[in-house]
Amino acid sequence: CSPTAQEVIASVHGSEATEGIRIILLVGPTVAERTSALDIGADDAISRPWDPSELVARVRAQLHVRREEQELRRKASLAEEGQQVAQTAFQALAVTEKMASEATSLDRKLKVGVGAAFVAVALMAGIYFLFARSAQHEKRNMDSVIAQLSSSVINRQDLPAKARELRHQLDSTGTSMGKDELQKRARDLKAQMATADSADVATLRKELADTNARLRRIEDDGSVETLIASNLKSVCLLHVSVAFREKASGRRLRFEGLNKQGEPFVDSDGKPLLTLGGNGPEVDVDVFGSAFLVTRDGLVVTNHHVAQPWWKNDEIGNMALQGFQPEISEIHAYFPGDPRAFRGEVVQISPDTDLATIRIDMEDLRRDPLTIDSRKDAAVAGEPIVLMGYATGIAAILARADDATVQKITDESDGDVSQILGALARQNLIRPLITQGHIGDVSADKIVFDAQTTSGGSGGPLLNDDGKVIGVTYAVLSGFGGSNFGIPIRLAEPLLAH
Repeated sequence: CSPTAQEVIASVHGSEATEGIRIILLVGPTVAERTSALDIGADDAISRPWDPSELVARVRAQLHVRREEQELRRKASLAEEGQQVAQTAFQALAVTEKMASEATSLDRKLKVGVGAAFVAVALMAGIYFLFARSAQHEKRNMDSVIAQLSSSVINRQDLPAKARELRHQLDSTGTSMGKDELQKRARDLKAQMATADSADVATLRKELADTNARLRRIEDDGSVETLIASNLKSVCLLHVSVAFREKASGRRLRFEGLNKQGEPFVDSDGKPLLTLGGNGPEVDVDVFGSAFLVTRDGLVVTNHHVAQPWWKNDEIGNMALQGFQPEISEIHAYFPGDPRAFRGEVVQISPDTDLATIRIDMEDLRRDPLTIDSRKDAAVAGEPIVLMGYATGIAAILARADDATVQKITDESDGDVSQILGALARQNLIRPLITQGHIGDVSADKIVFDAQTTSGGSGGPLLNDDGKVIGVTYAVLSGFGGSNFGIPIRLAEPLLAH
């Protein structure tokens, strides 16, 4: 920035008539130029080539700040006037003390006046400090909102790498769609062992032993492939969008606007510009879960924490402490083999356990509901189990495609989750992951099993070797593996009676 710009800024901010004017500098494309602009006193800086809509959004943000400052000045002026009244009252009190012997009645009246003045001053000062604290609280709230939401925003640049990493993870753990994939994995491991260094042979040998063990389970546990084919198309992916409404005003939280890359406008500190007005897109958090069809008219069973993602979720639930109420914006269901997104609405939440039902508008789609085994002894320790669900959500679905397809989908969608899911559905890539294992333990309200899954698999069905639902996944560990937990399906019966 040139010395002329610095002189102009100093002149504007140095004059009492113009000191409240906010200054946004349009500078070159480098970080150094933006930093220099802020160092010389600019309130914000935008690099060229700038987007007109982004410039308008930043102007709105600066005007909002200016209005807050003007209101603070007004309250400060009221407090200062109150102090002057109090000072005048003190002077009057001194005069009345000198005249006390000559004008007792007048003295009494003046003291009453002084008391009233003190009350006025206290009220005005209180209003000022309350307003100042409110403004500071609002700023802290917005900063907290930004911090909590930043981890939930899907970055399209990261998706291809995440999909590639997950594809490798699924391959290495043997998580698969069935027998054919496990057999291929065994062949690949044998080929790698033939050319591997001695240091890697032990690891490959263990992976091969695990893969062969899974193959033996499939062969011993009966016709798993038949169970998969008959039930798979009735297990859907749920995409739940959570919006945030300010309790005080009833307005939803929005971004000031998006740039050409579909990313939110940010301030000079890199924080997204948020507002309660304007026409920018609403701030949504995308949550993924699983569900399965229990009636032909579209009733599905899932978890409470999927139907209401803020339930027992500190990251989203704490938004209420910042003055914002989380609420469902939209629910969409995707069924394997169909390119459409079907709208859903929450029907009932269990008051006792982590279960819920959602009604899906199936339109003309016809799918068979899963068969439920609600007997108390339906789950038995040691018995085989098949788990279906959309573990890891959108990343696992992308992992089914090759790198070129993933890159194309993410580029064309501009990071919009609904567009990504639509592209995946059109390519018939949306279908649940299927893993197998055994029941470890059973209690009145819990089924412990070792079938591998992770976040996103919540709400998926647990099937016995007859293909009947005996439970609903509800608690999983991060990363594939370990002991996972399900809720006996009989506990969902009160929800199915309505």
